[in-house]
Amino acid sequence: MSIIFSLLSFASLVFLVVGLAKPSILQKIFKKIPSRKNITILFGSIAIAALIVAGATTPPTTKNNNTDISSSQNVADNKADVEPSANNAAEQVASTSSSEGTNENMAGQNQPIGSDTPSDNLSPLYSISSVVDGDTVKVNIDGTIVTLRLIGLDTPETVDPRKTVQCFGKEASDKAKELLTGKKVRLEADASQGELDKYGRRLAYIYREDGLFYNKYMIEQGYAHEYTYNTPYKYQAEFKAAQKSAQDNLRGLWSPDTCNGDTTQSAESATVSSSDTSTSDDAVSTPGTYYTSSYGTTKYYYPESCDGWKTLSTKYLKSFDSLEALLAGYPSRTLSPQCD
Repeated sequence: MSIIFSLLSFASLVFLVVGLAKPSILQKIFKKIPSRKNITILFGSIAIAALIVAGATTPPTTKNNNTDISSSQNVADNKADVEPSANNAAEQVASTSSSEGTNENMAGQNQPIGSDTPSDNLSPLYSISSVVDGDTVKVNIDGTIVTLRLIGLDTPETVDPRKTVQCFGKEASDKAKELLTGKKVRLEADASQGELDKYGRRLAYIYREDGLFYNKYMIEQGYAHEYTYNTPYKYQAEFKAAQKSAQDNLRGLWSPDTCNGDTTQSAESATVSSSDTSTSDDAVSTPGTYYTSSYGTTKYYYPESCDGWKTLSTKYLKSFDSLEALLAGYPSRTLSPQCD
């Protein structure tokens, strides 16, 4: 119906235009030549009325099911496009994790251990497999047992077949076992020292899980000497200060009752020397001039009557007014065999 009225409106507009242009054409309809005013009123009214009726009779617009189906399909297609991307992202994360795991597994073989700045929260923890001695341990790195030579310290020997057990060696080894056995540690490498020592052991600093800096602790408590091998290392100044603290406070191997700083002597001779010193009351009260050397590996003292003291380097030569005074400063010294 709306189409008929739309056509009627259109036809009225045509007659309106033609009639206004040439009124004589409409003579047959009006039985005479109409005026332009009449033409306008008649056909204008018809056109407007028909247009209104056409609009009123137009059926309500309904959704196009085909369009909705197509739209829904597009949404589904878009969703399908997104989901594979998410899957790809998950696969990429899994691939990255796998790669990181492979790198960690190589830590005990071809990769440097630890980092230059280990974080208490982020650096990996490794289990102590065994304690060799105070400055050498073995750790389990992803199933591989790796021997570590700890940087910056040297403890008296206990396991070197070429040497006897040195003074305070057992104490240092026992302390290391007490601190590390069954523990987990974080590792720190030091680029200044390289990756391996000359025996093929990996070089590292170790931090216990609770944050204890083992290398420094052993020096500070008098269980080890500070040790620089060829080139300065990252914590050299800090470790030297730790050693001075141990010396000043006569801790561990620095005590006159143990090694007095001289760990090159055997544990057995150090025990004998200590025993001799504590029981020879007559000897330590003997007046006279006595000599010894302040050099770290010196073991003997000399009375003035024994010419052996004359062979000592004047740079390190020390003299005392009595044997008691000498032994107070160097309690581990014993009488030179040259003077028997």
